[in-house]
Amino acid sequence: MTQKPLRTTRPAAPHVKAARHILQRLRGGPAVPVAAPHPQPGDHGGQALRVGSYNVHKCVGRDGRFDPQRVAAVIGEMKADLVAVQEADRRFGRRYGLLDAETLHREAGLQLLRVSELPDGHGWHGNAILLREGTPVRLRRLALPGAEPRGAVIAELDLPVGRLRVVAAHFGLLRNCRMRQGSAILRAIAEGESMPTLMMGDLNEWRPGRRSALRSLEPFFGPMAEAPASFPARMPVLALDRILGWPNGLVQGVRAHDTPLARLASDHLPLTARVVLPAVAAERPLVSAA
Repeated sequence: MTQKPLRTTRPAAPHVKAARHILQRLRGGPAVPVAAPHPQPGDHGGQALRVGSYNVHKCVGRDGRFDPQRVAAVIGEMKADLVAVQEADRRFGRRYGLLDAETLHREAGLQLLRVSELPDGHGWHGNAILLREGTPVRLRRLALPGAEPRGAVIAELDLPVGRLRVVAAHFGLLRNCRMRQGSAILRAIAEGESMPTLMMGDLNEWRPGRRSALRSLEPFFGPMAEAPASFPARMPVLALDRILGWPNGLVQGVRAHDTPLARLASDHLPLTARVVLPAVAAERPLVSAA
C-alpha cells in the first residue's frame, strides 16, 4: 500500500484563530451585524469628505485569484475622496506595486499619492494613499518597531475642505508590538504642528477593553469606540480595521462596506466614514506617547 505524503500547514495567525473560535461559538446562533449603527451626522458648519480604509490582501481574493481590477471596482463602490490601502505592494523581494492605477482612476476617480521610493512601487510597507483632489504638503515614511517589518505613512494634505493629517498604518500580529507601534505613531504626530488628524488602517487588534493594544493610541485619539466588524470578509466578526480621528467629532458614521464583490475581492471588508472639517471640538495640545 502506498503511503500518502504528510500534509503540512502553516500555523494560523492569532486573529484567524480568534475568528475561528468566535465562529464556533456563534454557530447556530443569531446573525452577527457587519457594521455598527450609522449615526446621523451633526451640523458642524464645516465641509465633509468621505474616507475609507481597505486591506486589499495583495489583490488576492477569497477565491485565490489575483485581480487588481476587482479591487479597484470595490474601491469605486466606496465612492470615497481619500482611501488608505494596506498590502498594496509585494511584501518580500522587490516591493513593486500591485494595484492598477489606471483602473483606480477610471473606476473611482482616485490617484496614488507618491509614497514609495521605487518608481514602480505604491506605498511604504504596503501602506498606500489614494486621493481624489488635494496637495501633499509633507510626507513621512515611518518604520514601526516590532518583530516583523511594519510601517506607517504620515501625510499632511492640503484638501479642498481644509488641512488634514492622514496616518495610514498596518500593525503587527503581536500585542506587544502593536503597543509599541501605536506609541511610535503618537510620538511622530507630536513632532508636527497641531491639525485635524485621521488614522486609518488594519490595526490587527480584536480584543476590546483593557487588553486591547489600541490603548496605546488613547492619549491622543481618546477612548476606543466599538468598531464595525471587517474580518473575515465572508462572515465578519472581528474589528481589525479602524478609522480614528482627532479632535473629537472629526470622524462620523464609521461602517463596513459590505457588498458581494467586497466579500470576494479580499479577506477584509473595507471601512468608510464621513470626515467633517473643521471639527466641532476645540483643539487641545498634542500628547506625546510614553
